[in-house]
Amino acid sequence: MKVAIYYNNRDVRLEEMPIPTIGPGELMVKVLASGICGSDVMEWYRVKKAPRVLGHEIAGEIVEVGEGVDQYRIGDRVYVSHHVPCNTCHNCLNGYHTVCDTLRTTNFDPGGFAEYIRVPKINVDRGTFILPKEISFEEGVFIEPLACVLRGQRLAKLRAGQSVFVIGSGISGVLHIALARSSGAGNIIASDINKYRLKSAKQFGADETIQAREVSPEKIREINKGHLPDLVIVCAGAISAYLQALQSVDRGGTVLCFAPLEPGLNFVFPFFDFWNDGITLLPTYGGAPIDISQAIELMRAHRLPLKEMITHRLPLAETELGFKLVMEAQESIKVIIEPHQ
Repeated sequence: MKVAIYYNNRDVRLEEMPIPTIGPGELMVKVLASGICGSDVMEWYRVKKAPRVLGHEIAGEIVEVGEGVDQYRIGDRVYVSHHVPCNTCHNCLNGYHTVCDTLRTTNFDPGGFAEYIRVPKINVDRGTFILPKEISFEEGVFIEPLACVLRGQRLAKLRAGQSVFVIGSGISGVLHIALARSSGAGNIIASDINKYRLKSAKQFGADETIQAREVSPEKIREINKGHLPDLVIVCAGAISAYLQALQSVDRGGTVLCFAPLEPGLNFVFPFFDFWNDGITLLPTYGGAPIDISQAIELMRAHRLPLKEMITHRLPLAETELGFKLVMEAQESIKVIIEPHQ
């Protein structure tokens, strides 16, 4: 089968690889859509594991069923989660599924930028979901990123009427904007360094947009009716974005740390202000099973304009171009690879 193998952000090669052989309890899935995630182009994270087949936002069709699998059939349309929790460890039992050791070590074989994947038994058991007929394959690639966004806003306890400031208006940012709008948030402000993405932020629900270099507490108050926002969501992996967030959140507010920083990138923040103003710093990673289920239901009801977020649909042979588009972050929002086109 054909696969796109990642060597680095500028070197993604179309190569041949044997189709995996499935065993008892496993599934073979024909990948029909696979999204490029912003984390796929975090070279500091990915390149140390190269060469490998990336891709974890997939939707496809079951083409082979292993012995002992009774709940799925050939022809079923599915979303498959790459990381799955054990559901029995101390972290899972306390609701922290995304820090489970099992979740951090599971994956499907070889990766979503391939014509077929083997779904291991544990992923079949707790990471394979029937794709409702209301959700297309290309919309199915949003299940994983939307689940991550849902988890973040769930932990942040976003309430109707609260004001939100989203720093960074790439795909994660616009998903946060669209979900906050759907959830009844009050004023939603978005920032970015890119005019195209600021326009997209408006399209998907932001009331106001602002160039990142123009962000200041005074400016944010001016466009947020005299107050700083209740919730600031950081979707840009830069120290400057986090410093802006800490300066832009209201007393008693929350900074949702959605984008990671490269290991070793540390910064000093105004601890007294953080303490004195009662700010909550809240990290979030991944999506728990409950978030995946909720994402599917939201999408089934077409509560979010996901299809409109897709800016590029590319064949497997053009995966390198897809990485370039996501990495350069100019005029793209969601880039999808279609391995069988």
